Amino acid sequence: MNFDVLLLWGIFWVVFFVVLFLDLFVFFRTPKEVSIKKALVLSGIWISIALLYSVLVFRFEGVSLGIQYITAYFVELSLSVDNLFVFLVIFSFFNVPKEYQHKVLFWGVLGAIVFRGIFIVLGVSLVEKFSWLFVVFGVFLVYTAVLLLFKKEESEKIENKIVYKFAKKIFKVTSSYFDGKFFVNINGKLWVTPLFLCLLVVEATDIVFAIDSIPAVLGVSTNLLIVYTSNIFAVMGLRSMYFALAGVMEIFRFLKYGLSVILAYIGFKMIFKELFHLHVDSLLSFFIIISVLLVSILLSIVFKKSSFVKNNI
Repeated sequence: MNFDVLLLWGIFWVVFFVVLFLDLFVFFRTPKEVSIKKALVLSGIWISIALLYSVLVFRFEGVSLGIQYITAYFVELSLSVDNLFVFLVIFSFFNVPKEYQHKVLFWGVLGAIVFRGIFIVLGVSLVEKFSWLFVVFGVFLVYTAVLLLFKKEESEKIENKIVYKFAKKIFKVTSSYFDGKFFVNINGKLWVTPLFLCLLVVEATDIVFAIDSIPAVLGVSTNLLIVYTSNIFAVMGLRSMYFALAGVMEIFRFLKYGLSVILAYIGFKMIFKELFHLHVDSLLSFFIIISVLLVSILLSIVFKKSSFVKNNI
């Protein structure tokens, strides 16, 4: 590992811990509802940080890896936006007060960073040793794209999730949120609040999301620095994005179709590269992915009030 790579890792971790500290001890020291204005500002800050980091990648690692970083970042960011619908369902099921939702997302993101780090390191190591896994991941992404294309709105009942059933069996659960605490002591016994159950479901859900997103990003790059930093920057901005977009989710009604196209494209690209040695230039891939995302969002905006869309989506 050369000095430039070590420097990029060092800058990433410094930025990560500084922002985490500000988030935990400055911006959200006390539980409070996040306004749309504040969420938009924080989302803009996270996107700016991610893009500024791309400048460093371009400077120290070259154009090819720089393009891979930006592409991987936008792929993960777009997948994260689609997943916000599920978080809405989870918070609605647990009836989590708005002032406590940020706390759940904060600790949920920390858990996601750990689990995704493990998945990414394993994924990169495996594809470097067994290149045929590109075909396996490619087929999986194409399969996922087909499922996403025909997926209806989130209908799975939270109470049917394994992690929820398991937690309800082993923990004593209070009916109150106790000022946003995860654990409380009642008569010398440890109880968990509904907020803790909500956190468990969020964590389990993110692991499921990672099963889709990690292979997708590996289809863009197998460079550990590129894959990990782009993924984590996208996930870290997810909390603010949730509060910024929670009230306007309908403008992304066509996003899932765009994501389906992107996952299928990346999947076929992985398959063709491994089986037929057909390589698609990183810059071309970037433009294809960005174009699909922009078209899906534009169509969502244009047909937002269309009665045809409302009746048929």
